Amino acid sequence: MEGERKEAPAIGIDLGTTYSCVAVWNHSRVEIIPNEQGNRTTPSTVAFLDAERLVGDGAKNQIAMNPANTIFDAKRLIGRRYSDSNVQDDMKLWPFKVIRAAFDTPKIVISYKGQTKEFLAEEISAMILGKMKETAGAYLSKVVKDAVVTVPAYFNDSQRQATKDAGTIAGLNIIRVISEPTAAAIAYGLANNITRKMNVLVFDLGGGTFDVSLLTVKGGTFKVEAVAGDTHLGGEDFDNCMVNHCVKVFKRRSNKDLTGNLKALGRLRVACEKAKRILSSTTETSIDIDFLHDGIDFSLKFTRAKFEELNMDLFNKCIQIVETCLNDAKIEKSNVDEIILVGGSTRIPKVQSLLQELFDSKELCKSVNPDEAVAYGAAVMAANLSGEGHMSVRDLCFLDVTPLSLGVETIGRVMHVMIPRNTPIPTKVTKVYFTTEDNQTFINIKVYQGERARTTDNHFLGMFRISGIPPALKGVSKVKECFEIDADGILTVTAEILSTGMTKKLVISNANGRLSKEAIEKMLKDGESYKLDDQEYMKQAEAFNALKELIYTMKNKINDKDIRKLLHPDHLKKVKDTIADTAQWLEGNQGAAVDELQGKKVTLELDWMSLI
Repeated sequence: MEGERKEAPAIGIDLGTTYSCVAVWNHSRVEIIPNEQGNRTTPSTVAFLDAERLVGDGAKNQIAMNPANTIFDAKRLIGRRYSDSNVQDDMKLWPFKVIRAAFDTPKIVISYKGQTKEFLAEEISAMILGKMKETAGAYLSKVVKDAVVTVPAYFNDSQRQATKDAGTIAGLNIIRVISEPTAAAIAYGLANNITRKMNVLVFDLGGGTFDVSLLTVKGGTFKVEAVAGDTHLGGEDFDNCMVNHCVKVFKRRSNKDLTGNLKALGRLRVACEKAKRILSSTTETSIDIDFLHDGIDFSLKFTRAKFEELNMDLFNKCIQIVETCLNDAKIEKSNVDEIILVGGSTRIPKVQSLLQELFDSKELCKSVNPDEAVAYGAAVMAANLSGEGHMSVRDLCFLDVTPLSLGVETIGRVMHVMIPRNTPIPTKVTKVYFTTEDNQTFINIKVYQGERARTTDNHFLGMFRISGIPPALKGVSKVKECFEIDADGILTVTAEILSTGMTKKLVISNANGRLSKEAIEKMLKDGESYKLDDQEYMKQAEAFNALKELIYTMKNKINDKDIRKLLHPDHLKKVKDTIADTAQWLEGNQGAAVDELQGKKVTLELDWMSLI
């Protein structure tokens, strides 16, 4: 029985660019788990202060005050290279520093406890996943281990694997990685108990990524027909357009450039995001910031029409991607039964009107919560995979596709596709290749992902060499290559020399975005040490506040006339001096150790006890 389970059930986590959400199948239903602030979503933000690390709501509040050490958008870095044009564009707008590390890997640089620290995007994402794990653990009063984590449907192999690595660093056993639109479709399907076959289009526009998926849904079967998307398109980009516009207006008015002022940009970003949200329900708002830069105030009226004008190219790009998805699925738009909106950015009126216009004024489905649907579906998948819940959950069937074509480089840097995009997964494809030179004894196999004809225009996943081919004339020796994609959408490539049986498997290395087992273990230990640091900080803060509260209470007591009458003057003076000395010591030792603070508290309490 579900209620008799002693271990924590597997949870579902929507790891978002701007906000994350966690859910669980509990008490025969899906429950969205609130964080300690009572919020059902948590900002995907990590802030490093002088004495502590914050994750979530507290961290988001630091964006304007401590911009260089407040990290957001880690999802836009994960599984990418430093030289990626999207990373380079984002770096111009991020207030925190990103450097190029070994193998063209981006690293985030911050200052923490007086030291310079460097983090991979996987580590920052692990901190957010760790927060989700702790939130669920506190809610369930059990230690959470297993989780289903969602990723954008259009994430490539490196990004999916990096997300799994982040989960491992966070101490989670990721039992499945599923696409966000698929998770949302599960939420819709379970809520509506669909019995007839329906074509469902999921339009998922979040903070940093955009996905479109076309699924056929019937009963408990969810089959993905096609996906399309852009892993670098979302609410953050709409904010950036607003920020850039405000920077230009400020420069035109004051002849001053504020792009070098990180705090000013942080405050402006927060104000623009707030204005964007307001413009979804009203047609006009204003951005007002006192002393934005060089003591100059900034005020600007912002209309919905201006917001739409600034972002129209991005909105149109969304519609073009929907059309691509429909074409790939070979389904006419008139045959789409339901259009599900997912992600906070789908609240933008212009996005909704353009989508309705494309589908000839068809009503958009808003019955699923756009902020929670993905976590909801992930929790259902978690229950399905772990055998929890009732039969309606255990009997669900999920058929996904690979979002991008996978292939190898052949002569002339040509991309030879082994698995075309939108192929149902899991899948396995083999092909035999011949040697291209006389007496060739090895083959270098370069693996790519993407839709371009030239390999150099696609995403490089990795390379490996298979040696030991018996010397022969070209075209005689054969090598069989096998591409296998698992249910997580992650690829394994194997090569076999047919005449000898020798095989070699592609192990994605640091050179192409995959962390080694040793690196993951080190980060896991580092993550635990940060967690211990956080716990120690909380203990120190509690001890500090307890001593401060005792000083305040005792001051009030000895100033009470009725109590003063009962005390001997010498004893009273002794206690007053002790209180004053302790208060002065506390003022100069705010970072004192827990045992010191507790010792001072005990001394004060004993002095007080000696009076009565």
